[in-house]
Amino acid sequence: MQTNADASLAMRPAALGHAGMGGDLSPFFHRALRAALVVLALAASLVLSLAARADTLDDTLALFAENKYPQTDKAVAQLAVEAPPQAAAILDALDNNRLFFNPDTHAVIYKTADGKLIEAKSGQPFAGSEDDLSKVRINNAIRVAIDTALGSLTLASPDPEKRLSAASDVFKTHSPKALHAIETQLAREKDPRVAAMLNLARAAITVTTDNPSTSDKIAAIDILKARGDQDALNLIDQLSQKTTDPQVKAEAASALSSIRTQLAIWNVVQNLWYGLSASSVLLLAAIGLAITFGVMGVINMAHGEMVMLGAYTTYVVQLMLPPWLQNWSLAFAIPLAFVVAAAVGIAIERLIIRYLYTRPLETLLATWGVSLILQQAVRSIFGPNNRQVTNPPFMSGSVDFAGLAITTNRLWIIVLAILVFIGLQLVLRATPFGLRMRAVTQNRRMAAAMGISTAQIDMLAFGLGSGVAGIAGVALSQIDNVSPNLGQGYIIDSFMVVVFGGVGNLWGTALGALMIGVANKILEPLIGAVQGQIVLLVIIILFIQKRPRGMFALKGRAVEA
Repeated sequence: MQTNADASLAMRPAALGHAGMGGDLSPFFHRALRAALVVLALAASLVLSLAARADTLDDTLALFAENKYPQTDKAVAQLAVEAPPQAAAILDALDNNRLFFNPDTHAVIYKTADGKLIEAKSGQPFAGSEDDLSKVRINNAIRVAIDTALGSLTLASPDPEKRLSAASDVFKTHSPKALHAIETQLAREKDPRVAAMLNLARAAITVTTDNPSTSDKIAAIDILKARGDQDALNLIDQLSQKTTDPQVKAEAASALSSIRTQLAIWNVVQNLWYGLSASSVLLLAAIGLAITFGVMGVINMAHGEMVMLGAYTTYVVQLMLPPWLQNWSLAFAIPLAFVVAAAVGIAIERLIIRYLYTRPLETLLATWGVSLILQQAVRSIFGPNNRQVTNPPFMSGSVDFAGLAITTNRLWIIVLAILVFIGLQLVLRATPFGLRMRAVTQNRRMAAAMGISTAQIDMLAFGLGSGVAGIAGVALSQIDNVSPNLGQGYIIDSFMVVVFGGVGNLWGTALGALMIGVANKILEPLIGAVQGQIVLLVIIILFIQKRPRGMFALKGRAVEA
């Protein structure tokens, strides 16, 4: 009987559960128990992980407190691997001599840029005084390690531009300490630009360390070969000199040969670009001289000072404009420089040159005297020191195109030179003034007989040439310092361009500027700047002996007579 009663009591909870809940609760309790156990396990794991991470951070910070270079270098590397939230702040403080430790407690404290003291472990404000702390010392090697560590930390940034910049920094430093961070980020990188730079960084590390296998080094050489710049060349050359593996050595030699050929080609292209840029400046400086020299035959030694006046006009415009208009300074400077230089040119022609048309030597001496007067006047007004003109935002920076560095300011100067050339062509060929000026250039007596006022044409032509020189000054102010001697560096080259191209011929002037500018930039790296100019001058003199009227001589009865 007791056994049956015990059995009845044992079955009662199940019966109650069945009656109260409509079924057996044991599966529900089992699932709940398993979920609770999983949660407890995760919580325990998290707590243990945080505790371990805290202990690891304590060990890393303790290395800083030892204040010895090897330990500090090791601590920097560990911070990059552990990547605690305050790692970037600690490394930045160390790099800027703002990391301290307490000699008594060995606590590490860093100072923020605004002067606040923060405990490195907790991130809380430090209650003590800086006088009680000692500064953690660093050297150049540690600074390199800091840059590498900061780059590794930035590799995981959500901003792709920051990741790209960090990968580029690692490529330049190619520190093996960043290899783990590079490979970790490569496994999850989605941006193709960043992935390509990460591959380059890994390749740079691979070729500068001894551990990678032959196949890894060959793969790294192929990646660097595809980049094909000077940095890649230097990395592969280092590997070629230190490796003893014949397969790697052969692959490196092949890559070096390919990169050197590619660099030689791009070097020629870069010099051609520099020559085109120099040609545009020469064209702007010489095209005004081509007008005055072609129409009146006047050797105007003050032409360089018209260029200088245009540059100083740009400087004055930037000084007078309010800040919100500074980005549009060139829109005001270009027409104003034209007007100022043209007005000064007309004054010189009316007061001096018109009395000396039949005496070229005296015209040369007189305009040379005018140039000295203008230089001294500018020195008296603005002082002898150079003046800096700020480039507007759209003319700042550079663009890299397949290994070719294109500076934005020179690109815009080329555009300006083309626009000025087209504008002058329209003035000379599509206006009554241009028709009269061409008539006076070709046959002055016949033009006067037809009722054209040659004196007025001379005055306006001189003003036009001087005004264009003023625009050249605006362009030069964007690539050179503004000084009283600015125009003197271009007057000789301008005369060479005009004589070589053909006196009074704008197309000849453009072609002459292009040829002389490119030739200068090609000869300069080969034999030097001064020797290159001497060789070029000799070539032009010999050419003028053969063709005294230049490449494109003007045609007309008076000219041909």
